[in-house]
Amino acid sequence: MKEKLKFIDLFAGIGGFHLAFHDLGAECVFASEIDAHARVTYETNFKKISPRLFKKNLFNRDITTIDDPSYQIPDFDVLCAGFPCQPFSQAGFKRGFEEAKGDRGNMFFHLANIIAAKRPKAIFLENVRHLVKHDDGRTFETIKDILTNQLDYVVQWKIVHASDHGLPQHRPRVFIVGFRKEDVYTKPFCFPDVEPLCLTMSDIFGGECPKKIGYTLRVGGRGSGLHDRRNWDHYLVNGEDYKLKPEQGKQMMGFPKSFVLPVSETQAMKQLGNSVAVNAVRATAKEIIKCLKSEISEEKLDSHMNVSESRCELRVAV
Repeated sequence: MKEKLKFIDLFAGIGGFHLAFHDLGAECVFASEIDAHARVTYETNFKKISPRLFKKNLFNRDITTIDDPSYQIPDFDVLCAGFPCQPFSQAGFKRGFEEAKGDRGNMFFHLANIIAAKRPKAIFLENVRHLVKHDDGRTFETIKDILTNQLDYVVQWKIVHASDHGLPQHRPRVFIVGFRKEDVYTKPFCFPDVEPLCLTMSDIFGGECPKKIGYTLRVGGRGSGLHDRRNWDHYLVNGEDYKLKPEQGKQMMGFPKSFVLPVSETQAMKQLGNSVAVNAVRATAKEIIKCLKSEISEEKLDSHMNVSESRCELRVAV
């Protein structure tokens, strides 16, 4: 791939996917996020580096309004989405995409509709670990069945922890990566190796914390107390009870210090709890891009096949 890789950012939140792919030299050509507070944070941080999104009305407010992706969304190479986990209707369970997409209340089918219309080279989806067992596994099986058998993608998935990629937070999430079946690559995709922890909670707080790896950031339930079994935001630091602040949360999620959260502290913590671990996404995105760059064009593939056939005939003749 000689041209700049293009991606879209759906259920974008505050832009963890955007940040990761932008760091790798890719360009975001379309984004969608419905939450008004998250949209403020997203635009504040990405207006300078992706100005066309906001000048060309390509920052969509509601994915359900995208009825004609071919017309409403520019061409792109990679679809990124941290979509919500929802149950599927019985109509949507292994009945095929055309029938299943009638379950319009399920956000996955809006993604599937875009994938079907635009046929991106790759897809990168993120969700909570529970998705794998959701509705006794039927939800995940339906997703894999539609991606593989209805939309014709080769799919791999893995439970990835933020701490697998240097961040002091467990945060297990399922990553789903897929490539079009018709494309051929010399470098097959593999999920990245685990990286050493480069930051501890003591580093985050600038003081002694007995927990090396922190709790998974959540959306709600803030302030449950240090000794509450539901606690996720109180830590013992230098022997004292300390409540996690957005600045520390940013570091735990892999956002740079320059990343701005122009909202209330409550909203900031909610947004961080809803986001993706940037380091983990970046590491996986890097492997996706390596794979895409190794694509064999049809001309090269035909040439390769002809040479292979000739060699085969020669060996047989000998």
